[in-house]
Formats: sequence, structure tokens, C-alpha cells
Amino acid sequence: MSIHRPGLPEDLPPGEVLWARWALLAAVEATAEAEARRSGHRTGRWIDEAGLHWDDAGCTWWIMSRMGAGRFVLYGEDESSGVKWHEPPVDVLAGGPDWLPYEELRDRLTGAELGCVYWYENGTWGRAPYPDDLDDDGLDCGMSDFVDRDQVLRELALRLEAGSGPDLAGLLAEAEAFRLEPGRLLERLRPVSSDGDPLDPPAVARALARADLSVRALSGG
Repeated sequence: MSIHRPGLPEDLPPGEVLWARWALLAAVEATAEAEARRSGHRTGRWIDEAGLHWDDAGCTWWIMSRMGAGRFVLYGEDESSGVKWHEPPVDVLAGGPDWLPYEELRDRLTGAELGCVYWYENGTWGRAPYPDDLDDDGLDCGMSDFVDRDQVLRELALRLEAGSGPDLAGLLAEAEAFRLEPGRLLERLRPVSSDGDPLDPPAVARALARADLSVRALSGG
């Protein structure tokens, strides 16, 4: 699945699917050391009280937050985005629903930090209208690793190994359906990732609990 430049709402998978893929990658990267980093700039993929984060330490940053049952907001910036520099200015909040975190988003806009905003409700993504001459809003570079399911599986394979029960595609499918049993994933963790990074099972378990990829979470209970 490819993403247009600038992005289109239909380029993104359903909000629940995007959340599940991102959450799994954030979980398997979780460490107690990173969790304790409350000050300074944090990088990588992680989940906290604000939601899911992705920051590559310079070129791109993104946040996806739950806003109630069946509602999500996705916002951030990639250096490829031309939104901030477009004349006349692009109002990335135009047409947004009343449940968006406007205080946070407007604060980001004031600091010239925001490249685009997408929102999800009733099974559909939306965004503000763009001028015809806007070349890119950064969605492709920011979200391509999560939109491409094969890429998600490749990333998971760095930290999980084969075992009894569902294969990695099966585990991902369970998460995407909000039916993941965390133990199924935890028992697959490698001692270290295939590229040598240490893994932290207790931190992974905490991240999975926060992501709440369960039937209860999907129903909003």
C-alpha cells in the first residue's frame, strides 16, 4: 500500500489497525531505561499516556492518540512536508471535529512544529483540504513503515522468533483484530534483537498493557 504526496485519508489503514501495528513495534522496543527518561528528547517508538510516538531524532516525529471509542487523532511533521512554508498558509485544523485536542495542536502550531493532522471517526480518516500546489505533507515518510504490513512483520522479526502457536503474521493479525493475548508475544521475545539490541520483557509487557489490544479496548469498555 503506497501513500500519496501529499497524503490522502484513504492512504491510511483503519485507525484500529494503524494503532495495533504501531503499538506492537513500540512494545517490542520498550525498555525500563527509556521509560524512565522523563526529561530531554526521546527517540524511537514508544507508548505513554499521550498515546503512540515515533521520533527519529531529527527528521520526523508523530503522535497517535485515542480520543474515545472508535476515534483517533494522528499528527506530526516530517522534514519533507511543505505545509509550514506554504503561502498562503494551510489551515491544517480546518474541518476538524470538535473532539480534537485543539489546545495541544494549536500550541504545536504556535511553535511551528506541526506538519499535518489526520482524524479518524466512524471508520474513516479525514484531514483539512489542501491547496492544489502543495507537494507533500510528510505523511508518506512519517507513516510508510506502519502502512506497509510486510515492513511491520520485518521489524517484528528482528525481536521475535519462531515458536509454537501463531506465526508472526498470525500474532499481528490478532493484534489488528484487538484479540492479542500478550503472553503469546512475550514468549517469542529473543534474548537480544537480531541487530544486537537488548530486550526487556517486563517493559514490553507494560507497553502491551498500555496499548490494550483486547476486545475490551476495541469496544471502548
